[in-house]
Amino acid sequence: MALRPIDNALPTTPERPKKQAKLSIPIQTQKKPSDFGVNEENKASPLPPPPPPPADASVDYISSEKLKPFEDPESKIQGLVEGLESKDWVKVCESLNDVRRFSLHHSTVLLPILEKVMLILVKAMNNPRSALCKTSIMAASDIFNAFGEKLLDFTDSGAFDRLLLQLLLKASQDKKFVCEEADKSLKSMVNTIAPLPLLNKLSGYVNHGNLRVRAKAAVSISNSVSKMGVDEIKEFGLVKLLQMATGSLNDRLPEAREAARSIVFSVYKAFTENEDENPGEAWQSFCQSSLSPIQAQSIIKAVGSQ
Repeated sequence: MALRPIDNALPTTPERPKKQAKLSIPIQTQKKPSDFGVNEENKASPLPPPPPPPADASVDYISSEKLKPFEDPESKIQGLVEGLESKDWVKVCESLNDVRRFSLHHSTVLLPILEKVMLILVKAMNNPRSALCKTSIMAASDIFNAFGEKLLDFTDSGAFDRLLLQLLLKASQDKKFVCEEADKSLKSMVNTIAPLPLLNKLSGYVNHGNLRVRAKAAVSISNSVSKMGVDEIKEFGLVKLLQMATGSLNDRLPEAREAARSIVFSVYKAFTENEDENPGEAWQSFCQSSLSPIQAQSIIKAVGSQ
């Protein structure tokens, strides 16, 4: 048997080359210039976190009794409006306290620019910063005590009407210390302004859309009526006062209902003062002839509950 040539033999599988183990060569990181000469002992610790933003500067609420007069009010008045219009709220608070000092000790110096000051005061009350709002309300109280009915003369700009509305709104707020300060200011207003002109200003707010404003207006009306004598009540109008009270007798807030009952009872006493015989019947007849049936029923019931 002939031998096969070697060329026709089956091809042999070539042996795979063995993988060489990879050598991991440590990479030496280049030191920063700031790291030379620094070891673990003297290496700087991490920087502390940035400090929190500075808190608002505190504002002191100064009572009227502690406010002193100026040494030179004529010079001080020159920069008052500029201070009130400052963009720095702390500066505005300081200027509002200056307004209070002028009101208490130098009212004649303040009077020529009082109307403009009142308009700026209303703007400050609208500021969301509570400290600024409260200080402006305190200034309003001192202005009422110093000027009283003179404030009603500013009819062109409506300064008094705007101030009154803002005080009613602030007295209706949820912030207790702002609300309490506004209540004090409204009481100062009632104590310093004659009832007849003030009632004309307040009468429009008993039908306000905000029930809290209605209640605060009713309280101010009640406080004003309580100061009036029989002749003043009759001069303003018995029926007009009863009509102002009827809407609040059934109001949702107890404060409004109580104020309305007080108004009604004041009118009842004024009406029956000279009624010697059957004052109850005369009162009932008066209500039924002067008011709508629903209003008369509410008024008669309110007096009967006293």
